[in-house]
Amino acid sequence: MDDARAGRLFHPWPRGNAAARSLLVATMVMVAYGTVAVASASEGQATANGGSSWSIAIHDVVYLGFGLLALYLGARVHMGYLLRRAPLATAGAFVLLLAVKAIGVSANGGKRWLNLHVIYLQPSELFKLATILYVAWLVQHHHEELGEWRRLVLWTSPILAGAGLIVLEPDIGTSSIVVAIAVVVLAVAGLSRQLLARIAILGGLAFGAFIVIKPYSARRLLSFLHPNQNLQGSGYQLLQSKIGLGAGGLSGLGLGHSREKWGLLPNPHTDFIFTIIGEELGLIGTLAVIGLFTWFLFSATRIALNSQNAAQRLVAVGIATWIVLEAVINIASVVGGWAVTGIPLPFFSYGGTALITELFGVGVLYNIGNDTSRLGGIDIVEHVGGSRQVGSRGPSYAPRYGPPRERVRRYQ
Repeated sequence: MDDARAGRLFHPWPRGNAAARSLLVATMVMVAYGTVAVASASEGQATANGGSSWSIAIHDVVYLGFGLLALYLGARVHMGYLLRRAPLATAGAFVLLLAVKAIGVSANGGKRWLNLHVIYLQPSELFKLATILYVAWLVQHHHEELGEWRRLVLWTSPILAGAGLIVLEPDIGTSSIVVAIAVVVLAVAGLSRQLLARIAILGGLAFGAFIVIKPYSARRLLSFLHPNQNLQGSGYQLLQSKIGLGAGGLSGLGLGHSREKWGLLPNPHTDFIFTIIGEELGLIGTLAVIGLFTWFLFSATRIALNSQNAAQRLVAVGIATWIVLEAVINIASVVGGWAVTGIPLPFFSYGGTALITELFGVGVLYNIGNDTSRLGGIDIVEHVGGSRQVGSRGPSYAPRYGPPRERVRRYQ
């Protein structure tokens, strides 16, 4: 890339915004905490694999290096460029999801990765970030069409198709996160309650169809409602998770002294790393994790509220929703408040693609926090009938007689 083109794509490292700096500090503390937690929690699995007890931890540090580079690039890229390329990024992530179906690598009952030899790439993680950028681009460029149900379905069909491919991996948890991110961003942008209600109804019907088509999977998904009915099967992980958390007490057994990580609790360094933190560092350690995510949420919210660019504010909302929602679901699942769906704990759970994309998202948030560009309010026009008219803002609808029935929902 020549210097002129690089100059258009990147700007100097931004600095000076208090909320952005606060977000960065919260993230760095979580990343450091998570690296130590993975090093401890992965000891049993690494030994069982026949290698050094530090082998998984070393891989995690390598992924962290890539992640910090991604954060740096996310903080420097021009947001206008990133948003203009959102449809292309979504198409690329969709192609990678198709590649998973064709040549993906299977592990733990799912086919979710591509072997790039340097790293196992998980395209579903990339698709989360692409979804955020695409929906923000969609509201920015096609807001006048999103109040009409058929147009909304048409324009969001790439997201729905990608979520469908993720379901087939199978990965119900990640597909649910993708849909939730899109719905939250659209809701913040001003989508009407009627359309949101339709989306909720369709979601309920889809879940009902899932129960009918995949009754065994549905029973496993809902086993958290009655975990004691099958302690040797679907309730085993939750049972061991509660034992580990209970054993930790107030201050824990001490860093590195977990018993659950030695083959008792599956996936201790990924899905259940919060349990190992609770076992080794006790209630104090788990409350520290929750406190850090609360800090992250407040910082990200300040960035979104302070942004003068409507499209970038939607990106900030999407990234904050992604990170915090995954944290809430992961923590709820390991304490028995939600289904165990394999959602990682951001910045803590071991996983290369997840960590890299999460840190890129933090870089983008930091970028938005320091951005001074402006983009005025965006109108989502809700069409409720009448004859078609074309005005300066694009197509709209109004009745032939009587007062207008067009409702405009403004996202400032």
